[in-house]
Amino acid sequence: MTEKVGSQPQYDTFADEFLDHARDGFANAYLDRPACLDLLGDVAGTRILDAACGPGLYAQELVSRGATVTGLDISPRMVELARERVPAGDFHVHDLNKPLDLPDDAYDLVLFPLALEYLDERVAALSEFRRVLRKDGALVFSRMHPTGDWLRHGGSYFDARVIEETWSTGWRVRNWLAPLQQTCDELWRAGFLIERLVEPRPVPEAETVDPEDYARLLREPRGFLAIRAIPDTRARRPAKG
Repeated sequence: MTEKVGSQPQYDTFADEFLDHARDGFANAYLDRPACLDLLGDVAGTRILDAACGPGLYAQELVSRGATVTGLDISPRMVELARERVPAGDFHVHDLNKPLDLPDDAYDLVLFPLALEYLDERVAALSEFRRVLRKDGALVFSRMHPTGDWLRHGGSYFDARVIEETWSTGWRVRNWLAPLQQTCDELWRAGFLIERLVEPRPVPEAETVDPEDYARLLREPRGFLAIRAIPDTRARRPAKG
């Protein structure tokens, strides 16, 4: 039987705790969000699909910068928190393993932070992002650094597999580990070309928050990858498989 993560809203049981953690936590506030916001660029006047929007931390920042935001998340509680935090946004519960109920070419940007590893139907989901993007749009997403995953979990770096772990916060999660090559191939099959790939370092302000983590993440690949991908207008790639 093929291994799967499934479609349970894993973060729903600790959504409120996650909001407190991600708002000011080292990895989210000083590593992931600055990198993805930088890759998005100037968002004033743009329409953005915030996929896996969580409690609305990204949406809040994007709206403050002049964007119109639609947010989707599989967790009902996350959607509630996002609506409370960003009244100007449009948020809905949705499983990203399934097709989007959104029109073609509707968005200038799709943001998809730290959620790819929770999807079983990754090529299908990425293909849907490609469909709802304008031809001159871009997808910005982040994922756990695959080398960092391998250093933590061992085994074969090239063996894509589902793992379960309990984080230091006590949250139990189930997600995919996959090599960078697989992520790049899935993007290509969904009709994207990679425009930029960055390995984020913590922003300078992080040094006062956690000097040890700051120094470690300046030298070790234990954080995230962030990618800006654009639609390949030359041809549509087959999305099946």
